[in-house]
Amino acid sequence: MADSPSAAAASGPAQSTAKGAKPQNPAMRMIGMPNFRFKLPSRNWMIFLTITGSFATALIYDRREKTRTQQKWCDLVAHLSKESLPVDQTRRKLTVYLAAPPGDGLRPARDHFKEYVKPILVAAALDYHVIEGRREGDVRAVLSERIRKLRRKAGEPTTVVDEASTEDVVADARRRIGVTDEPGPKGDLVIGRHTWKEYVRGLHEGWLGPLDPPQPPAEPVDAPSLKATETNASADGTPAAENPEKSEIAEKKEEKPKPTGPTPAYIATADYSSQNLPQSIPQAFDSSIPITFPHILGFLNTPIRLYRYLNKRHLAEEVGRDVAGVVLASNSRPYHDNSFSADSEYHAANVDATLSPAGNYEQQSILKEEELEWHKSVHKKDESNPDKEREWINEVVLDPRIASRMQRFVLSPEEEARSQRIREGSEYIIGEDRPAPVPFWKHLWIKYGYGEDEATLRRKPIVGNLDEEDSQ
Repeated sequence: MADSPSAAAASGPAQSTAKGAKPQNPAMRMIGMPNFRFKLPSRNWMIFLTITGSFATALIYDRREKTRTQQKWCDLVAHLSKESLPVDQTRRKLTVYLAAPPGDGLRPARDHFKEYVKPILVAAALDYHVIEGRREGDVRAVLSERIRKLRRKAGEPTTVVDEASTEDVVADARRRIGVTDEPGPKGDLVIGRHTWKEYVRGLHEGWLGPLDPPQPPAEPVDAPSLKATETNASADGTPAAENPEKSEIAEKKEEKPKPTGPTPAYIATADYSSQNLPQSIPQAFDSSIPITFPHILGFLNTPIRLYRYLNKRHLAEEVGRDVAGVVLASNSRPYHDNSFSADSEYHAANVDATLSPAGNYEQQSILKEEELEWHKSVHKKDESNPDKEREWINEVVLDPRIASRMQRFVLSPEEEARSQRIREGSEYIIGEDRPAPVPFWKHLWIKYGYGEDEATLRRKPIVGNLDEEDSQ
């Protein structure tokens, strides 16, 4: 005889209890909650959790180390922000050159500057001026024009009349009231190999090129246009009646399109050696530093991009060291020149103008590995104008007289050792004591608006009883 449903239902809990399973809470069962049992995940869940957990762990570790690295370099230069300046001096200003990476827009370059360079400049309270280039040649054109403007102010003969810009008006007003710049070396920050090539090209064009723009090539006269003007006259010699609509269309066609790209170079690289140095050129230029800017595109390069995404701490270490050297400005050196031996008497004063610009200079090989990652569309030459100069593709050509005047910021060994002590916790900002560590729970308590840290409370002004309430 078959068992009844009630008997089967009664035997169910008994069998499950006999197997060792914990019975479900009756209250949970009444509200419809399932009976959760702790057990090992399946094979597929183990694979998923292993991959996601490993990725999350690597990402968290990298971001923590990146933050610690950036904080180390910020603490190394933070003592400069504590130094007071006289009321008649302005803060030392750096010039930052950045351009859109090849094959991409300007935003990645801006993000790279804000993520790795700007925090250190802000920690040292330094002023900076950013020169951006959206297209190839923009940075070269701006830098060369700035140099030509300095040469015109020095009194070199020219037919170009400079228009007063906002910067000139502000500088003139400060000079009249007696405001001067903070004493100390200035410097240039050049981000990326492509920007560095334009920077070197702009230096040569500005100091070796002419002050007046070159004459545009003469345009050949179009023969069909002459025939069209001759046919406007009638057979008896009287001018034919003109159609106003057709004349407006002809005027629109005759209008030349406005140039959208940067201004062409004033001098070719082959003419460097034939130019004389201007009298206003300094014996040494402001020191510069090239900043690495790894940027790679393409779906097939996803593994490389993923690896770099999980190893930003190494990039922060490299960029932070270079930027700290510019900020501290305690040590600089000329760029290496392998064309001359170390014991030769080669310097900027005894360089002959007839020397060949070819050579093996340090400026030519800086950040050269970045060119291998540029998009293939950048290396394509313009078929309509194959002789057009390309600052990004062409090799870096240097004149010895200009190359010998270029200097590079470096971080001194003493500052390097102090940065290591700051990382280890044995030293802190010069003139300050390391604050006591804040517990994690208190940090969250302060972060989400339930309290204030001690430093904020010390800076908070104490306001008295202005309304004189409860004064009696």
